[in-house]
Amino acid sequence: MLFDLRGRRRRAVQGTYLLLALLMGGGLVFFGVGSDVSGGLFDVFGDRSGSGGNGNEVIEKRVERLEKRVAANPSNTAALQELVRDYYGLATTQQESSSTTFPDEAKDELRKAGAAWQRYVDRVKGEPSSDTATYALRVYDVGALNRPKEAQKAATIIAAAENDPSAYLQLVAYASLAGDTRTADLATHKAVDLAPKDQKKAVEQNAEQLKKAPQQQPPGS
Repeated sequence: MLFDLRGRRRRAVQGTYLLLALLMGGGLVFFGVGSDVSGGLFDVFGDRSGSGGNGNEVIEKRVERLEKRVAANPSNTAALQELVRDYYGLATTQQESSSTTFPDEAKDELRKAGAAWQRYVDRVKGEPSSDTATYALRVYDVGALNRPKEAQKAATIIAAAENDPSAYLQLVAYASLAGDTRTADLATHKAVDLAPKDQKKAVEQNAEQLKKAPQQQPPGS
């Protein structure tokens, strides 16, 4: 690892630097990753308008049904995918709307989402769904379970499916957080190759900033 990722303050600092790095380049990166799940990362994970109250009860009842389906058929990959989504959904209902991190109370749901993802990946035939990988990415993100290696694996699946500059820039970011410089470099080359001619330089600069972001943690934070 490039630095110690433990502690709430470190998670917040890293999340801030990653977000700032991703935003560099303005309109260049449109965050279309996982777009089949509602139009991109911010659309998928930023909207919690249906959380709380009866919404929780609906999700909880659905989770119970899904768990029974998986217990009856452990190879039911469709049910496992839905569990990843729904456990993540339950976790977001415990998250402050203005926060980029999850409270400790939400970690149990996040762990269950991660477990469902791992079971799904173990059982799926062919390539794992990039839509479900988008949820897994957020489950393993710095402000969630904080498992950069697993987040990188999810980002790799998304990049392979989306095959566009923004998806590979995202992979650059998570590979850098995981300390995998080789993958970060390879993803940089791929992002540049896929970029329009007039944007190649900007994409490369964006990637270099993403690779530097984990190293910009203020001393003593």
